[in-house]
Amino acid sequence: MLQSVTEFVLDVLESTLIEFGTVVRDAAPKVLAGIVFVGLAYVGIKIILYLLRGALDGLYPEEQELVVDLGVAIAGVFLWFGTALALLNIVGMEEIAASLGTATGFIALGVSYALSNMIADTVAGVYLLRDPDFNPGDRVKSDPVTGTVAAIELRKTRFESDEGDTVVVANRDVEKKWTKFDEVDATTVSGTESA
Repeated sequence: MLQSVTEFVLDVLESTLIEFGTVVRDAAPKVLAGIVFVGLAYVGIKIILYLLRGALDGLYPEEQELVVDLGVAIAGVFLWFGTALALLNIVGMEEIAASLGTATGFIALGVSYALSNMIADTVAGVYLLRDPDFNPGDRVKSDPVTGTVAAIELRKTRFESDEGDTVVVANRDVEKKWTKFDEVDATTVSGTESA
């Protein structure tokens, strides 16, 4: 009885090791191909992001570095996600890759809906940063404030109001309607206010 239990355990252990060895032997080429793919993808993504940063740096002035960083970050996320899906396909997990791609699409849709105001602020911020008529130091009237533009960021613009307060306004609200006072009007307005 004791010998039959021992033989049973040894048989199970032997068959398990043989099956494990077969799985490892069959999976080794796929794992090796995956490692080579990740290495090549890493180098390729680094080159693409470097070239993209150079192109965006050429388009945007230095004070708009936030726009460049945002563009490179978004491109990097998409490239690495695509790399992860391709890696899953290479190692034989096509169904997982397809499910992950579909689930990510639904998650991205939900996140974009939840962050719609933040996305609107960011898009408006890019437009404001690119607008040659809207710069720090300009005297501007925007819905809740009249004052000098102190800083333009991706999601908000800071104004120094006529009363000396710092007022922070969401870029989507600023982009809707703003009026820039030229130097003659600013002198007239400030002269009228002080009188």
